[in-house]
Amino acid sequence: MKKLVSSSDAAKILGLSLQGVHYRIKKGQLESIKKDGKIFVYVQSDEVKIEKLHNSSPSQKVNDYRQLEDKIFQSKDEQIRILKKTIKFMKTQYTSEIERIDKNQKQVLQVFQSEVDLLKSAFNEMRNIYKIDHQKSKPTRLSQSVENEQVKFIKLKDFFTFMREHRKSDSEIKKIILEKVKSGDKRFIYNKKSKELLICKSDFLDII
Repeated sequence: MKKLVSSSDAAKILGLSLQGVHYRIKKGQLESIKKDGKIFVYVQSDEVKIEKLHNSSPSQKVNDYRQLEDKIFQSKDEQIRILKKTIKFMKTQYTSEIERIDKNQKQVLQVFQSEVDLLKSAFNEMRNIYKIDHQKSKPTRLSQSVENEQVKFIKLKDFFTFMREHRKSDSEIKKIILEKVKSGDKRFIYNKKSKELLICKSDFLDII
């Protein structure tokens, strides 16, 4: 049979601290009700009788247990405080790292855009030079074939897009352009004086 007692009496009967009783109520280990703003706990009648017999002189072992339990709860509170502090620090570090990466990414994009603009300018200038040189040169079998087939050029950004579709990085694409210009590949025409680059339309099977 169970008897309803106050939380402080329950602590004495069960040999627990008041905090320990509240902890067990919260975990559902003790049955309790709330009346007039106070918490009452159900305990077994035999436990109440035992407490009455020993109420006048509580054993040292029970007191030691209560002290140990209080220390355990204090330790848990300290661990929770340290954990919250650590989480806050890590969150601050994470936010700072995200901001740094975002800033570096913007700088890289700005540099790359400048290089793309330079290549576009070189492409336009090379196209004009190529047209002038082509008109001045003597007609040959190759030039006649080019004129008959109306050789077309592709934009630099379209060439980058095409190469990216074939899993080439921007740095690899730039390297390919430089190598082809140096080797005299007729599909990549670059005028050093005007700094203009022309890229003839091709399937580019040899470089993809």
